Amino acid sequence: MEMTVQVTGRWWWRSVTVWVTMRVASPTVTRMLSTSQPSPERVPSPEEQEWAGPEALCPGWLEDEAPDGEVPGHSGDPECATHAYERLQSALCQEGLPPTLDCSAEPCTGFGPLDMTVCVLGSPTPFLPVLLEGGTRCPGAMVLCLSPTWASRVPSETSPGTWSLLLSRGVSFKVGGHSALETFVPPRRANYVTGTFAPGDPEGGWVGELARDLDCPTGGSVPLAHRLQDTLVARWVLAARANLPVPPTLAFVLGAREDLPAGPTAPGVRLVRLEDPQGQQSLVQEEVGAFLGGAAMEESQNPPEEGEVGQGRPVPAWRPCLPCPLPPRQSWGDRPQLCQVHHQWGVAAPSQRQALATRLREATEAAMAALLATEAELSSQQRGGARAHTDILGVDFLLACVDGALELVALGTNSQRCLETCALAEAMGRAVGEPRGDLPRLLAEAMLHRAQCHLVEGKDILLIGAGGVSKSFVWEAARDYGLRIHLVESDPEHFAAGLVQTFLPYDSREHRRDEEHAERVLEVLRSRGLRPHACLSYWDDCVVLAALVCQGLGLRGPAPAAVRVAKQKSRTHRHLQRCRRGRPPPAAFAVPCRRLRSHGDVERAAAVVPFPAVAKLEFGAGGVGVRLVENAGQCHAHAARLWRDLRDDADHPGIGLGWGNAMLLMEYVPGTEHDVDLVVFEGRLLGAWVSDNGPTRVPAFLETAACLPSCLPADRQAQLVRAALECCRACGLRDGVFNVELKLGPAGPRLLEINPRMGGFYLRDWIREVYGPDLLLAAVLVALGVPPVLPARPAPRTHLAGVMCLGSEHGETLAGGGGMEALRELHGRGLVRLNRLFEEPEGAGEYEEPLLSVACAGATLAEACERLLGLCQGLGIDSPRYPVEHFLSHFK
Repeated sequence: MEMTVQVTGRWWWRSVTVWVTMRVASPTVTRMLSTSQPSPERVPSPEEQEWAGPEALCPGWLEDEAPDGEVPGHSGDPECATHAYERLQSALCQEGLPPTLDCSAEPCTGFGPLDMTVCVLGSPTPFLPVLLEGGTRCPGAMVLCLSPTWASRVPSETSPGTWSLLLSRGVSFKVGGHSALETFVPPRRANYVTGTFAPGDPEGGWVGELARDLDCPTGGSVPLAHRLQDTLVARWVLAARANLPVPPTLAFVLGAREDLPAGPTAPGVRLVRLEDPQGQQSLVQEEVGAFLGGAAMEESQNPPEEGEVGQGRPVPAWRPCLPCPLPPRQSWGDRPQLCQVHHQWGVAAPSQRQALATRLREATEAAMAALLATEAELSSQQRGGARAHTDILGVDFLLACVDGALELVALGTNSQRCLETCALAEAMGRAVGEPRGDLPRLLAEAMLHRAQCHLVEGKDILLIGAGGVSKSFVWEAARDYGLRIHLVESDPEHFAAGLVQTFLPYDSREHRRDEEHAERVLEVLRSRGLRPHACLSYWDDCVVLAALVCQGLGLRGPAPAAVRVAKQKSRTHRHLQRCRRGRPPPAAFAVPCRRLRSHGDVERAAAVVPFPAVAKLEFGAGGVGVRLVENAGQCHAHAARLWRDLRDDADHPGIGLGWGNAMLLMEYVPGTEHDVDLVVFEGRLLGAWVSDNGPTRVPAFLETAACLPSCLPADRQAQLVRAALECCRACGLRDGVFNVELKLGPAGPRLLEINPRMGGFYLRDWIREVYGPDLLLAAVLVALGVPPVLPARPAPRTHLAGVMCLGSEHGETLAGGGGMEALRELHGRGLVRLNRLFEEPEGAGEYEEPLLSVACAGATLAEACERLLGLCQGLGIDSPRYPVEHFLSHFK
């Protein structure tokens, strides 16, 4: 009885897409596949046998005649441009979209260094859905180049030995499927380039030549496409480097074949090197005989077809059936990630289906990692350029039935043929009522993201305030993105002084004089001749100063008045209480509170703020000095202690004492506590992430535990996001990356405070790990005036649960018991996420701040919590005084 399966998933690695096509066959079916003969009318090539592509599903696909009307030609290359343009119009017609509007008579002008251009070279067919989706996300940013005369290569101004690609003409895509043929004066500089690099493609010659040795990210090349579609190379890599089973393969290789390794033999792949094909008949016969009688062939129960002996031609044991991949669903980030599996198999048990899905994910991750690792070992010339990387990758699997068990067998890899096949499969599905898939959106987002990463390279960024060890990731990220950091920092001995382009020591700790500090900083910049492209701060103390400097430089950023409102907590709530327009109005999220500057203010506040209440620093950060008070007497006592112990920045650096030590009394809000991190551009929400906090250690409010993604239902998360966004807008925060702390109770969301900067502690790291986007990059792009491209419908790739460690509770255990070394080792192996917040314990008693955060990942939140609890119990982090199990029990 025959059984067939088709499974397709997609993965990303550095914006790499992988289609996984898997087929299942019983031994009988496998034998039939290997012995069946092709039609005598035409013998398919080995490449067609491996991946037949869309033509096998629908012959003549996209070969309809162009719609009536004139077709714009080009005097320099009429045949190439005209034919490609006709194909584009035919494809648009089949999609029910309007024909391309010819706007070439009126040149487009004004493109500058911050304008994004994603260039697709060659045939419009494979990339059309991506171009259309990209035109919706970033109108005009996606440009199709149909002729070599539409582009030119000039020596790069930033990377000696490479070239910049300039577009003088192209078809750009807009919202709603509209497209336009445009000329660009001056020519547009490409920030990301891809195209039809597949071997045998009619446009491959000029596409490969234009894309060779570029200074911008290039999504593939002709040499890389040749490697991917070389079955022998692919199978060797999959077997030797990914430890995946491959069909028993015998290959006779003529000459050195530098693209094949000289190292150990790969399991299942036998390479026989022939120095001279003449006089080697006996060797060939001996090797073929041994291969046919080998154990691998017996296990496969599949006698091979007659193999062709030639240069690098494998003798196949299986011939794969035609794959029909379906569009995957979700992916984002810099690592292999299974998006979605479409399956049609006769396995009903959920456990079996889950086991197959898990095995597929593991096999595909291994395949991608191996293929891209070997690609990274190639020279620039072998890759087709230093910036050339494979961004679209197909992996073909066979799921064979061996002794009653299903086993994955990796057949090979391919380049862009999978893209056409997926697009056709989706189009066929839509014809019978299937919803439009996410494939075009995901690819467009990835390409635009790669282009934006290139856009920030070499940009001069003025940072105000370096922060502590918890912000060390900034310097590594700046290097990876190619940013030139100019740092203004109060500590002249700060460790970051040697990690930046320019170190500007300036003592700005007295923040009540920020207007004066801003003028001094501007004078320093003028004296140094520095003209930054952007200015921002991620350090809480310096957000107002950064806004003032931005204003003085004429750069994009939140207005100083808006940052002042958000920075002062009582002022935030008083301002929101006056904002009563909207549904719901921002006033609905405000909490009654009063400012405390003296003990007389305590009595006046107690008359209007109900108890229990929360007393905390007006400009505080990190939860330092926050306390639950049951009555006015407790508030008096807490204020007296705090005003005695925390007078200025020297008493506890980094918690806002440079603004003074005024306090506020706020009504206590019941419910669960959450962080919402927002990316806002010109008042529009571009991205939002909700995380949950565990119970605080009352009467103090120091954070204990957290998880991402949130446990809340989608509608409750949406309430929090809406509340956070409306509060930011009402305060005037319209451009930037902001962190908003809220509580969610029976009456809905209530605001605790707005941090007008990127979320602190572990949040940037966690969001990047779970969802992919980088808040730091988003903040830089917004500051440059570029709206960041973020996933429109983000899906988590994992779940994280973490717990805070305190010096008072865990210092001796972690330091003396070897716990810290164990955590570092586990972090290095990717088994935990360790975020150091301070080098040494900061503060003491009720003024203590967390020392570090340690988190574990899992396929589910329950799994992540279970792993974390086991780790904490093993290392002594869990204790009766610090009950980790209780903290995690709130995440349900």
